[in-house]
Amino acid sequence: MDMRKLMKQMQQAQSAASKIQEELAAQTVEGSASGLVTVTANGHGKIQSLKIKPEAVDPSDVEALEDLILVAIQEAAGKADELQRSATQALGLPGGMF
Repeated sequence: MDMRKLMKQMQQAQSAASKIQEELAAQTVEGSASGLVTVTANGHGKIQSLKIKPEAVDPSDVEALEDLILVAIQEAAGKADELQRSATQALGLPGGMF
């Protein structure tokens, strides 16, 4: 086993992983619930923004708004996970490592 070759391969893999990290941070995904609540997240799944349309707010039914927010967050997180799977597939790594 050639240690130099192995070290070089590891450095290349680290460089590629760093590049993927940067690309994921720069990408955004959106999750929406009935168009009333929209969540924007980066490729790492970190929430960047939350938008709530006025018609989603009913003071007598706060639970409905909570459900809309949860659905939008889950959708955005799912899309971020898919971005991660796609990005890491090229390296032969399991999805979600970032």
